Amino acid sequence: MLKSGIDQDALIEQFAGASARQTAQLRQAVTEATLKALQGREMTLKNIRSVVKSVAEAASAGAAQNVMPKVDMEKLLASAVAGVDDALLKAVEANKVALARFVDQGVGLQEKQLKKALDDLEKFEDTMFAAMKKAAVGAGTTMEGPWNQVLEKFQAQGSQAGAQASATAQQMATQMQQALREGRAASFKAAQVLAQSYTALVSGVLIGLSDALSAGATAAEPAAKPARKR
Repeated sequence: MLKSGIDQDALIEQFAGASARQTAQLRQAVTEATLKALQGREMTLKNIRSVVKSVAEAASAGAAQNVMPKVDMEKLLASAVAGVDDALLKAVEANKVALARFVDQGVGLQEKQLKKALDDLEKFEDTMFAAMKKAAVGAGTTMEGPWNQVLEKFQAQGSQAGAQASATAQQMATQMQQALREGRAASFKAAQVLAQSYTALVSGVLIGLSDALSAGATAAEPAAKPARKR
């Protein structure tokens, strides 16, 4: 079943058959699935919320079906949260690259699209956890306890994506103000055109970052295989 661009059945199968030692693989699978779903669509909070909820629902459904010996439900769900966090960290990086380009062009915070982009970055973490909590509520009583434990722990320590998003928003706001003081401002019409293309640019940058991540993971696979005994 495809939902929000995610093959939920594939994720469910992976979580259902994962052993306690396979959390790293699950985390990577969630990261890749989340990034793939985010690629090619506008980087809005609404889309992020939809993708994260779909991933969390698939992870939850798969974990509930897992009958492997000594399986730790909290570890399985924690790998899903961590995988989503890794993916959104890439989305933050894409936003940072896009914002830096606009700063170089002299586009400032007076453009409402960019001001909204900075405001949305500050809401990345809240959006992520709100979507996961919504998925957890619909997961049933069996999964409610493990979900609560995992989300409570992650919220207490904070997500990587949330911390980086907040830092990026503050940094870019400062750079835009500095550019304005230095007199580097785009013409009104040019600024509007640039600002309106912001979400498309972020999506394009994210595709590049995701491709680089996938290439790196593929290149690392042979090295991870144990040496054959002779």
